[in-house]
Amino acid sequence: MKLKVGLMLLVVIVSVVLLGPLFAKLDPETIHWDDMAVAPDTSYWLGTDVMGRDLYIRTLQGGQISLMVGLLATSVSVLIGVLYGMLSGFFGGRVDVIMMRLVDVFYALPFLFLVILLMVFFGQQLWLLFAAIGCYLWLDMARIVRGQTLMLKEQAFIEASFALGQNNKNILLKHILPNLKSVVIVYATLIIPQVIMIESFLSFLGLGVQEPMTSWGSLVNEGANNMELAPWSLWFPALFLSLTLVGFNLVGDGLRDRWDPSMKQS
Repeated sequence: MKLKVGLMLLVVIVSVVLLGPLFAKLDPETIHWDDMAVAPDTSYWLGTDVMGRDLYIRTLQGGQISLMVGLLATSVSVLIGVLYGMLSGFFGGRVDVIMMRLVDVFYALPFLFLVILLMVFFGQQLWLLFAAIGCYLWLDMARIVRGQTLMLKEQAFIEASFALGQNNKNILLKHILPNLKSVVIVYATLIIPQVIMIESFLSFLGLGVQEPMTSWGSLVNEGANNMELAPWSLWFPALFLSLTLVGFNLVGDGLRDRWDPSMKQS
């Protein structure tokens, strides 16, 4: 049930975000000097912000950026985390100890402080946002994959592969990696809302997506600052953001319940 509801919710939101701009009459960057902080009406479906920009197209544009950051940063974290965790669990022993201690060191680093430094040195660029968030969230994925790899390594079919003389590369790619698929997919769906939340938080602080582009986090920040003049400029981006996070979490929980009944909550 959770999986179906989550998928339906995400399909609706993604469809609106991707197809909605086709029906937009206005440009997201155009300032309408005579229509500042206008409430939703037939001309401006979601109203305008305090600068007179159409919130309908800006909310959908912000959704495209937030979803893109979520998917790309998650891809970075999955790629690094799966490779790192699989190698750590497979080789075990001293290699595993050293690699996991490095993970502990990375956990201790202040993420927000590092992002601020990166933004100062390289500028507030979108690709840097993907890399920074992705290179932070791979730590959880690495630990999860490592634990699964340690269990898989004890299975009879892996021992048989060693006995048949298969090399490490073949065992990792043909036997270990395919059996990690379900776990990786489940936790990837749970990482996406984390990424979107982190991006929104950074944008809320002014460290994320910058003008002329926007994201749901940036729009929520603008709406919160101008809530007394135009409360609708906060309502709609916050609603889209909340529903998207709920959708991804429902999908992740549903997949986890389906593929790992032992973790299903009563």
